[in-house]
Amino acid sequence: MTTHSPTRMAAVLSTEYRSRLMAIAREVNFEEGTRIFEEGRPADRFWIVRTGTVTLDMPLPGRRPAVIESLGFGELVGWSWLFPPYLWQLGAEAMTPVRAYEFEAQTVRMMMDADPAFGSAVGQWVGRILAHRLQAARVRLLDLYAPHGSSGLRR
Repeated sequence: MTTHSPTRMAAVLSTEYRSRLMAIAREVNFEEGTRIFEEGRPADRFWIVRTGTVTLDMPLPGRRPAVIESLGFGELVGWSWLFPPYLWQLGAEAMTPVRAYEFEAQTVRMMMDADPAFGSAVGQWVGRILAHRLQAARVRLLDLYAPHGSSGLRR
């Protein structure tokens, strides 16, 4: 992704809303190789990458997990915290040492409920990310499983 990605928090949320979120952020670090979360486990927090690279992956029976996307500076890691039943839909791993801002999901959901305009803005941001990640998964699965030369099927 480029620096001007339409899914980055700074591209979608106003300065006021970013400030509200950052007021509750906690700085965390992940060592290279750390599993940040696993598909199917409770999604109770999310992160914004400060430095390093996180990969999103999905398990495949009898194979290594398929890497769907690599995330870097300014990108959201985790969206499942916003939608019941609040379970991770993918897995995530630190591919390099990662520094990130961590947010407690229940606190953010309460903030969203208390201010519908803030809630709508955060929902729009996460929705853009979800749409982007779904497309990335589609493309990656086509690369892995479609017959040779089918990359022309991408839209």
